[in-house]
Amino acid sequence: MGIFSYIRSIYALDTIDTRFTNPSSTPYQIVIDGRAQSAEVNAKRDDSKPGVGVRTDHRGRPVAQPSKWNTPEFYLYYLVFLTVVPLMFWVVYDVSRPSHPNYSKFSRWLGPGWVPGRKIDLSDPQYRAFRYNVQYLAILLVFHPILRKLYAALRPIPTRAGSPKPNGKPAYVSVAEGDARLEQRASFDYYFAFVFLTALHGFSSLKVILILYLNFQVIRTLPRKFVPAAAWIFNVGLLFSNELCDGYKYKWIAGYLTEGGVLNEWGAWMDKYAGIMPRWEILFNITVLRLISYNLDYYWSLDKSGGALEVRFQLPLKKDISDEDKKKQLDLANLSERERVRTSGSPKDYSFRNYFAYALYAPLYLTGPIVTFNDYISQSKYPAASVEIARTIKYGIRFLLTFLCMELVLHFDYCVAISKTGPVWSDYTPAQLSLMSYFNLHILWLKLLLPWRFFRLWALADGIDPPENMLRCVSNNPSTVGFWRSWHRSYNLWLVRYIYIPMGGASGKTWASTAKTIVNYATVFTFVALWHDISLNLLVWGWLIVLFMMPEVVGKMLFPERKWENNITAYRMLCGVGVVGNLMLMMAANLVGFAVGVDGLKSIITGIFRDWSGVMFLFTAFGSLFVGIQVMFEVREAEKRKGIFLKC
Repeated sequence: MGIFSYIRSIYALDTIDTRFTNPSSTPYQIVIDGRAQSAEVNAKRDDSKPGVGVRTDHRGRPVAQPSKWNTPEFYLYYLVFLTVVPLMFWVVYDVSRPSHPNYSKFSRWLGPGWVPGRKIDLSDPQYRAFRYNVQYLAILLVFHPILRKLYAALRPIPTRAGSPKPNGKPAYVSVAEGDARLEQRASFDYYFAFVFLTALHGFSSLKVILILYLNFQVIRTLPRKFVPAAAWIFNVGLLFSNELCDGYKYKWIAGYLTEGGVLNEWGAWMDKYAGIMPRWEILFNITVLRLISYNLDYYWSLDKSGGALEVRFQLPLKKDISDEDKKKQLDLANLSERERVRTSGSPKDYSFRNYFAYALYAPLYLTGPIVTFNDYISQSKYPAASVEIARTIKYGIRFLLTFLCMELVLHFDYCVAISKTGPVWSDYTPAQLSLMSYFNLHILWLKLLLPWRFFRLWALADGIDPPENMLRCVSNNPSTVGFWRSWHRSYNLWLVRYIYIPMGGASGKTWASTAKTIVNYATVFTFVALWHDISLNLLVWGWLIVLFMMPEVVGKMLFPERKWENNITAYRMLCGVGVVGNLMLMMAANLVGFAVGVDGLKSIITGIFRDWSGVMFLFTAFGSLFVGIQVMFEVREAEKRKGIFLKC
């Protein structure tokens, strides 16, 4: 492979996550087995032409459209990109220069930079904390897998102990070996969790352990029919309790039990030694999701009546299932990603040790991505075929390039620092206001992307493959619904499995089903808002997201794609116009939730519409967004031509 081919492979969808290029119902080992034969075929694949295996519409025509990259239309779009994108960077850079009249107001938020002549915007506390601690996290990323290997050498897995008859594959792992591997991995995760938790939270780690113990006892002692309700009541109650009680300070607990005395002094002393991260409750929300995952996966496992080889599906199987499919179901070492999530383990897999190891699994404890309990157990028993050294190295390189991108943006664009100072928005032109807001969203996206990718990289190095949280750049989302499928994707998958599907999912076939879908959306995003933080801004953000989804949902009902099959270009243009408005609404909602709040958004909108120059800028912005949206559409068509059909 040449250097340019290798660079292209770093930015391939398959490098980010094999789930994007491989159907969730297909075991990845099948892809590996056929990789040599299919490499040349995939390079020349074009599903816009009729052929075997090409997805078609109801009239038998290929769903994927022919390439438009070399058409006059897109040559015009390239010209717009070459003009507009540099101008966008320049506008925000211009308000970030020391010569700008407002520079003295936000310069206190800037720190020393490594780019000559430039300071760096470190006003965002989340990114600042990640940046200052990334070198220590990198040490953990290296030494944690090494410690696991040393532990494995001291407690080796018995070879082929009690194996049933093999399936002839050299990579075959028996059920007995899978159980032995789970014992080895989970015991290491269990012991390491105590050390990791104590270092992070000091004496507050006792509170985390107590919460985990109480959750386990509640779920395991109640009758089965009460488990779902208890799981939700206990854990949603935790979200409010942790926030309202400010992490249950020991001094506060001592004061509740007794007035003054030695107990209060001990409480104050214990609060003083609260580890590297004293405020454990801030990041505990991610652990709440894992507790609910364990609770409901355990609840669904109680439906089982067979032994360890039985595979339970939540959806009914076809009665005419083939013998080959039955064989695949029983091959627990070769499950697809969907089957890993849906397959219940044996009763002993739901032990307290495994539950504790899962809930506090070090690489994913702080920020995720979220992996379900069933998936964690399956990957602990049987190594995921998708975890390959070459791909993990490329994923690490991509993380470093993203880190570099964030650093360069913060050295030249100080939009976050400007918004922190409570600026007078009338000091800025409509173009400056709009583009500062736009770049603010990109920095928000990058600051979340970096820790998610780092901790996923750590998990991959440790042999666990969690879902990738970010698929699309924030500037590559023409659909509101699709945006939320790709943004914090592991959380989205969690919501779908544990809330959305149990509530009935979505349907737009009738007005009644559409109304039910809206209620489901509202319920999900209300939970999402409260889960992020119990604040009015985020609650308003959650409801705005649901409200701003409605134009897309209603638009698809009024203008179904099937009625435009003979005029695809006109339909693409119509969708482009609709998406422009939708993107404006989506950006506004995210600014409310995570950047400037409701009052800040009002001030920005007022500043844009204060004179005709703002209106003219909006028309220019609409035109630029329309061009960008057409490119987004074509990016997805290019994926379809390679047989990749993503819903985002």
